[in-house]
Amino acid sequence: MLTISRSLFDKMTRHLEAGYPYEACGILIGEMDDPTHPNHRLVRDVILVANAWEAVSARESRRNRYLISPDEYVKADREASRRGLDIVGVFHSHPDHPSQPSEMDRRQAWPGISYLIVSVRGGKATTAQAWLLRNERDAFEEESLVISD
Repeated sequence: MLTISRSLFDKMTRHLEAGYPYEACGILIGEMDDPTHPNHRLVRDVILVANAWEAVSARESRRNRYLISPDEYVKADREASRRGLDIVGVFHSHPDHPSQPSEMDRRQAWPGISYLIVSVRGGKATTAQAWLLRNERDAFEEESLVISD
């Protein structure tokens, strides 16, 4: 289960809407696997980053691909550690497409963290779903997404 507050969710969706018609992205930091709630990730902050994808072709551009630079991951990891937190997930948008992971998402993902995907249609966030990559790395499984007040 992935839990995020309404204020952090709204901050994240504003970033994703501002990136439209391109994919936008960021990093979720928080608490991982509370002993009383196994497999529960609690988001404490969202780190907004630029999409670092370099266009390869019209079929592989920022319109349908995202990349978080290694430097941004390192900065996020350091910030999380400084605050006694962990990187618990990554978020990104799917412009004018469903909030379900693509094959490219699967190939780039790591087991053990959440992937929060938001469908942004016409510049407005519509649906959001959280996903976990199976340990076999062959498919994602949807996880519960809780947006708390």
